[in-house]
Amino acid sequence: MSVLRLVQFTDPHLYGSETETLRGIATLPALMRTLTVAQAREWPVDAVLVTGDLVQDDVGGYPHIRRIFGALGVPVLCLPGNHDEPEVMRRELRGKPFITDGYVDMGAWRVVLLDSSVPNSAKGRLSKQTLAALDSALSSADTKHTLICLHHHPVSMSSRWLDQVGLENSAEFFDVVDRHRNVRAVLWGHVHQAFDALRKNVRLLATPSTCAQFLPRADDFAVDERPPAYRTLELRPDGSLITEVVWVDSSAAGSASPSSVCSAA
Repeated sequence: MSVLRLVQFTDPHLYGSETETLRGIATLPALMRTLTVAQAREWPVDAVLVTGDLVQDDVGGYPHIRRIFGALGVPVLCLPGNHDEPEVMRRELRGKPFITDGYVDMGAWRVVLLDSSVPNSAKGRLSKQTLAALDSALSSADTKHTLICLHHHPVSMSSRWLDQVGLENSAEFFDVVDRHRNVRAVLWGHVHQAFDALRKNVRLLATPSTCAQFLPRADDFAVDERPPAYRTLELRPDGSLITEVVWVDSSAAGSASPSSVCSAA
C-alpha cells in the first residue's frame, strides 16, 4: 500500500461577497492564493481536508466552497466549525466530491470526521451520539490506522482567551481515544496557529488559517502578523506520518515562505 497524501485547509471564513474582509484580510482571495500555492507545490494529492469555519456566519459563502474545492478532482472532507451552519453546509455540499460526515477509508488509514460545533457558541462539544459514533468507527477500523479530525482544540493552547472556547468535554473525547490503539493523530483548526505535540503516542496537530492568524500564547485576543498557511500530511502504511505547515507569502500568488517541517511520529 502506498503513502496517502492529504492537504488540510482550515478556517477560510468566506462570505457571499467575494471582497468581504475579516481582520483586514479579504478571505476569498486569501483562500485562492493559498490553494494556488498548494496546487503548485503538493499536487497530486489523494484528498483535501477542510476543518471548519468554512464561512463567517454567512451561508452565501458555501457556493464558493463548492465551486473552488469541487473542481479539484479529489475527495474533499469537510466538517463544521462554530461559524458554520452545519445543516446548510451539508445541504450545500451534498454529493461528490464532498464528504461531510462519518469516516473515509483510504489505503491503510481511516479518517474520521467529527462535528464539534455548538449552536450559538464559540465553544465546542462532542455529543453523546458523536462520541458513540467515534468509538464505533475506531472499533470497526480493524487493522487500519486512524486520523481523527474536528474543529475545536481538545488540549490547552496556553492562551487564556482561546482556551475558553476550546472543546468543553475533551476528557470524554480522550476517554474514547485512549480505549483504542489504532489512533495515530488528532487534527483540528479553530486556533489560527500551528501546534504539534504528542500525547500517549498520538500526534496532536493544529493548523493555521487560510486568512488571519491568532497570536500564540496570548492572554487576550490578539492577531498575529503571520500569513495564510496550509498543512500537508503523508500517512504511511506503517502508521507513521510526516507533516508540514506551509506559510504562504501574502505578497504574491504561487510563492511560499520557508516551511516548518515536522518529522514522522
